[in-house]
Amino acid sequence: MADAANRLEKQALERKEKLKALKAKKAEQKDDAEKEAEGPKKALKFRSYMPMDESLKEKRLPKAKPESVEELVTDQIEAAKNPVLEDVNLANLAPRKIDWDLKRDISKKLEKLERRTQKAIVDLLRDKYKHDDDDDSLAAAVESVGSNLVDGGSKSDLN
Repeated sequence: MADAANRLEKQALERKEKLKALKAKKAEQKDDAEKEAEGPKKALKFRSYMPMDESLKEKRLPKAKPESVEELVTDQIEAAKNPVLEDVNLANLAPRKIDWDLKRDISKKLEKLERRTQKAIVDLLRDKYKHDDDDDSLAAAVESVGSNLVDGGSKSDLN
């Protein structure tokens, strides 16, 4: 039993030493964290504030003097006098009409519609002149023009 008691006391002492070591380690980490949090102290700089304390007056910055911009302005004025862009194509700068993309997209459909319209006009003329049997040569002329349009002719064939 004495052995068991000695062993328990020994274990208790070891635990106490481990706890002391952990506490010391935590204290070191806490000190390091505080030092890092503080970091380097910022130096005071007074730009527009006039401190009353003599020790703070030393940290006042000298008044800023505006830089001379006369040289920059004269350089820019002279650069503006010389024309930089001489080869500007005005056609490239002109904006496109608002509906240019719509016209592009429906151009094929419009061509097809134009052909159908011409064919319908020819059919109407043919029907009109067939009912008027007075002049057969006129109906034959309209029919020849109509067949020409259907075969792939253009508006210029009508003129």
